[in-house]
Amino acid sequence: MPIRLGNLTLHVVSDGGFRLDGGAMFGVVPRTLWQRERAPDDDNRIAMATNCLLIESGDDLVLIDTGIGDKGDEKFRSIFAMEEGATRLPDALRAAGFELGDVTHVLLSHLHFDHCGWNTRAAGDGFVPTFPNARYWLNRGEVDHAREPNERDRASYNPLNWEPLFDAGVVELFDDAGEPAAGVRAVRAAGHNRDMCIVLLDGGHPDGGDGVSNGAARGVFWADLIPTASHLPYPWIMGYDLYPVTTLENKKRWLPRAAEEDWLCFFEHDPRVPVARLVADRPGRYRAEPLAAAAP
Repeated sequence: MPIRLGNLTLHVVSDGGFRLDGGAMFGVVPRTLWQRERAPDDDNRIAMATNCLLIESGDDLVLIDTGIGDKGDEKFRSIFAMEEGATRLPDALRAAGFELGDVTHVLLSHLHFDHCGWNTRAAGDGFVPTFPNARYWLNRGEVDHAREPNERDRASYNPLNWEPLFDAGVVELFDDAGEPAAGVRAVRAAGHNRDMCIVLLDGGHPDGGDGVSNGAARGVFWADLIPTASHLPYPWIMGYDLYPVTTLENKKRWLPRAAEEDWLCFFEHDPRVPVARLVADRPGRYRAEPLAAAAP
């Protein structure tokens, strides 16, 4: 069901579920605490979502992130416990009433494999853009790092997810911020890595259109700054983050504003709470009030 955010119409579109190690997802937080929030399986993995966001903004259709894609082999699918029979992103877009060719812009929070997998698809002996009429917006610093990753994060990058875009001439590079369409603005929020972005949404004033009614006309797509609602506490930071203290600083910068201004919050990896508003139980401590109608 679409969500109206002022002048924007939003659709949560999923690429299916997968699993990651719970300890890695919660860093220094002890398992005795995080397992109350996210029960692990026998291999210590917790359920994860791939909640991408499709945004109608005037004549533009913007897709934020593109999920895991279909490039993984059987070993890859087993390691990450890819959800069998799940609706994948291209079909999720069609279920929302759109075709791949309708997307005018693809905005990437960063280039880890679980965020940009459907950037490209196999065609003949190579790969081509999945969204044939779209410009792809990538942070310049993230591209530079993805091309020369270090030993700690090399496994998170697959050049097939972005190099064919450069070959096709469809890339728009930006630095600290990029705005592919009115009311949709990527802002660098380092911590998970040096150049990951969150996406700020500004729908102006609500106009009473169809869809899920909401009072706020602003929102944020947290990407991996706050991957699930369970990561709202300031110290609950992923072990994957290259710069965890910077993550902490950015959480302290953005969470109070999101709560005070009643932003609609999108959690990319949360299978239970894809969309919520924040409630401050006490200074610096927030909880998510889910928007039930937004489940993908």
